[in-house]
Amino acid sequence: MPLIVSNNHLTNQAWGLLGLAYICIMQVDHELVTHLAHLSKLNVAPEKMDKLVADMQDLVGFVEQLNALDTTGTIPLMHMGDAVNVLRPDTVEGSISREKALFNAPDTDGVFFKVPKVINK
Repeated sequence: MPLIVSNNHLTNQAWGLLGLAYICIMQVDHELVTHLAHLSKLNVAPEKMDKLVADMQDLVGFVEQLNALDTTGTIPLMHMGDAVNVLRPDTVEGSISREKALFNAPDTDGVFFKVPKVINK
């Protein structure tokens, strides 16, 4: 799994920080997938290994396609849409009386719900 690192100091316009340009050339094979499965504590069935290797190769190919895009001047997205805080407005509404709230309770003292003790001191 060779990794080539280019130490070109590129200015990230969105944050104004210096960044590193990473160029990954990754070869996905059975050995790499076995190693990753071991690190992840996953048991991969031998008959599923070929499919997993092919899927990971496709994933690396997709990332390489994304790395080839020119994103100069593109501001990173914080949200996928324009909507922010799409919530209903808070409105004060009526509530039920204490008697109605306690009506179907399995155990009550007339003022509060009674529940089994869950914390031992």
